[in-house]
Amino acid sequence: MLCKFHQGKYRFYYIYAMAKKQDPIHYDTYLQLDKILGAQKLISQELSTKPAHDEMLFITIHQVYELWFKQIIHELQAVLDLFNQDRIDERNIGLAVADLDRVIEIQKVLIQQIRVLETMTSQDFLEFRSLLFPASGFQSFQFRLVEVMLGLKEEHRTTYGKVRYTDVFSEQQKKRLKDIENGNSLLEAVTAWLERTPFLTLEGFDFLVEYESAVRSMFDAERLAVAKNLKMSTDERTRRLGMISDNESFFNRILDKDQYEKLLRDGVMKLSHKATMAALLINLYQDEPILQMPYNLLQRLLTIDELFTTWRYRHAQMTMNMLGKKPGTGGSSGHDYLLKTASKHHVFKDLHNITTLLIPRSSLPILPSEIKRQLGFYYTETK
Repeated sequence: MLCKFHQGKYRFYYIYAMAKKQDPIHYDTYLQLDKILGAQKLISQELSTKPAHDEMLFITIHQVYELWFKQIIHELQAVLDLFNQDRIDERNIGLAVADLDRVIEIQKVLIQQIRVLETMTSQDFLEFRSLLFPASGFQSFQFRLVEVMLGLKEEHRTTYGKVRYTDVFSEQQKKRLKDIENGNSLLEAVTAWLERTPFLTLEGFDFLVEYESAVRSMFDAERLAVAKNLKMSTDERTRRLGMISDNESFFNRILDKDQYEKLLRDGVMKLSHKATMAALLINLYQDEPILQMPYNLLQRLLTIDELFTTWRYRHAQMTMNMLGKKPGTGGSSGHDYLLKTASKHHVFKDLHNITTLLIPRSSLPILPSEIKRQLGFYYTETK
């Protein structure tokens, strides 16, 4: 039973279709199943008298991957369209979170699909693998597009054979990848959005000044606790104090703008200093109503980064289990290359580093009542 809204909506579509004299839509034609189901061409069947049974699975899995990549691109583009506006309506952050949630659920499916592919044994794969050279997953333009849309730049990639990752693509595809790399990725869009966060400096409350004071107090308390612990040996006390100093040095490098700028120039950091401080504020005061949705957005980006790392790692493990040390069909070192991409191809690592900068809730600088009111949900009564 449809509600009145949906009844009206479908009635509109029906009237529109009738006005266009459109033929009734059929399941097969709407989904173009003749094209999809006719797209599995077994090369072992064309080149051998005995087709390899598992080649059908191999083709189907990778075609499904490409369909999911297309959907991920669709969702990421919607998020980018929201963030690339001159002024972002904060109510739309919820829409971006919903789109990213869909990407996350698709990623879980991508990882799960590896289990299906692993039902194919090594020997069954070898029945047709030699026929695939030099075809390779490296030639998936859509996956490279996903990586670039997220914010992975060429200088941060793991390469093999001194070959640029774009060499396998057409000139038009290369141009599209380069255009996004030159400042139109989700990483750049989120950086610009964070830089516009209005809460870093408010009248009566300077977040960085208050936060640094709280951090100093935290380190002083930690050193005092070590000094008072009579159960520690001299060596253990020295080791603990050294660890506190190392942690304090990390805080100093991130909080000091000049030191941070050097980290940016060296490629250690990707987010600007202002964007990082905004992300830190959002994480520290995530319980404040107006910051809850921005916090959710940042968490979704971390999850997407984590799941692609998991997918790459599972891919590497599957390759090791199925092929051992055999080189990839595209000319890479196979398992070793895939494992390196899992550890290196992080886009939002700076957001992970925020965790190191967090302090206990009990140590958070207390927000002035007026600022707390601005960060909450409130209304004014009219007389």
